[in-house]
Amino acid sequence: MADRVYIFDTTLRDGEQSPGCSMTVSEKLKMAAKLVDLGVDILEAGFPIASEGDTQAVEAVSKEYPWVSVAALARCNKNDILVAAQALKAARRPRIHTFIATSDIHLKFKLKKTRDQVLEEAVNAVRLAREYCDDVEFSAEDATRTDHDYLEQVSRAVVAAGARTVNLPDTVGFSTPEEYGALIGRISKALGDSAIVSVHCHDDLGLAVANSLAAVQAGARQVECTINGIGERAGNAALEEVVMAMKTRNDRYPFETKIVTEQLYPCSQLLTSIVSFGPQPNKAIVGENAFAHEAGIHQDGYLKNRTTYEIIEPKSVGVPESRLVLGKHSGRHALAQRCETLGVPLTKEQLDVVYTRFTEAADRKKGLRNDEIADLARTVVDELAKAAAVQ
Repeated sequence: MADRVYIFDTTLRDGEQSPGCSMTVSEKLKMAAKLVDLGVDILEAGFPIASEGDTQAVEAVSKEYPWVSVAALARCNKNDILVAAQALKAARRPRIHTFIATSDIHLKFKLKKTRDQVLEEAVNAVRLAREYCDDVEFSAEDATRTDHDYLEQVSRAVVAAGARTVNLPDTVGFSTPEEYGALIGRISKALGDSAIVSVHCHDDLGLAVANSLAAVQAGARQVECTINGIGERAGNAALEEVVMAMKTRNDRYPFETKIVTEQLYPCSQLLTSIVSFGPQPNKAIVGENAFAHEAGIHQDGYLKNRTTYEIIEPKSVGVPESRLVLGKHSGRHALAQRCETLGVPLTKEQLDVVYTRFTEAADRKKGLRNDEIADLARTVVDELAKAAAVQ
C-alpha cells in the first residue's frame, strides 16, 4: 500500500484572497460541490472572523455537505476561535485551523511579541479550539524563516496541547526543495505518530509544487493547495499539479490520494467561470495548451503514437481530447488528417499544394481556423481538377 497523502483544499479561503478571486456565498457553494466531487479530504471554506460573507460560507458549506471535513481559519485568539467554532456548528467533521506567525521577522515587525508570548498564545489557542472540536490544526506562519529549534519547540507544544495536524507553511515562497525537505524531515521525526505534518507552499519563486513534493518525500502527509494554483501574490501550490505528479511519477512519489482526477479539468473550468481569470494557456494539466500540439515533428510523432509526446492521458484529468493546433510549425501529416476530418481528403499532389499555401498563410497570422483550412483545401482541389480537365 502506498502511503496516504491528504489533500487540504484552500481554494475557497487562501485562493479567494487573490485579487479578482473574491467569491459570493452562492459561488462558494457551487465551487464546494465540485471540490466534493473531486474528492478533497479537507475543504477550507473560509476565515469566519474576516467577514460576514466568510462566516456564512463556512456555515453554508457545513450544512450542505455535513459528511465532508470542513475547516475554518482562525488566528490564535479567543474571538477568532469562537466565531470559527460557531460557523462550523452544523459540520459533523469540523476542523478549526488556527495560526500565528513564528519567524523573528514577523515577531519583531508585525506582532511585536517575544517567542515565549507567541508560544503561549499558540498553546492556549489550540487548547481552546479543542473544547469545540477534536480536529484542530495549527499553522506556524512563515515557518520556513523561523529558527528551527524554536519551530520544533512550538510544534511539540501545540501537539501536546491537542493539535492533530501541524502545518509548516512556506508563507512567502522563500524555501527551496532541499532545505524545505530537511525542515519537514526534522519536524516529522520530532512529532512521530503524534500528529500529521502538513505543508502550505506559495509560488513566489515558482517552487510551490516542487517544495510540496519534497516535503511529502520527507514525511509530510497533508498538502494544502488550490485549484489553478490561485492564492496570495504568485499563488499556492496547484492541486492538479501535486496530484498528477504523484500519480504519473508514482515510481518516484509512491503516495496515494483519494482525488478523482477526471474531475480536475472540470473543476478548473468551473473556477475560471466564477473568478475573473483562468490559468495561463501553458499551465500544466489544465491549461488550454496542456494537450495541444503545433510543431510538425511533435504532431507526426503524436499521430503515430500518442505517448511520443504525451505523458498523461487527457481523459484521465477530464480533458475531452488532445488538440492538434495548425500553424506555421505544423507538418503535412497533421494537415492531411485535419483536411480529411473536415471532409476534404487530399491526394499527395493536392496536399503538397495545400501545405505550401497553408504555411504561407500561417506565416502571416497566428494559425488558421478550421473553416479557413477547409476553404483552402477545396480551392486547391477545384483548381487542380480544372487544370487536369484542360490538359
